[in-house]
Amino acid sequence: MTVVPSRSEVMFLFRSLLRTASKFSDYNIREYVRRRTIDRFRENSCLSDSASVAAAFTDGKSQLEIARRQAIVYSLYAPKVKSVMEIKRPAEC
Repeated sequence: MTVVPSRSEVMFLFRSLLRTASKFSDYNIREYVRRRTIDRFRENSCLSDSASVAAAFTDGKSQLEIARRQAIVYSLYAPKVKSVMEIKRPAEC
């Protein structure tokens, strides 16, 4: 018997993955994790079988743990220079 996660549990997982993505210091990796999270949740939004929903939720939780560990590792070896996408331009008149 598989336990189907509630909508609030799924939304909590989604927000946790997005929060973890924002902890990456590198712009490219941060955006990749964010984009992959959104794409995976869109792909799995049409699942209706309780077993496949539970499997996708379990996979999401394992991906969250991996992303958290990777965020810690990347923060230890973060580059000193920001990405071009993160540099603020001076306001033009």
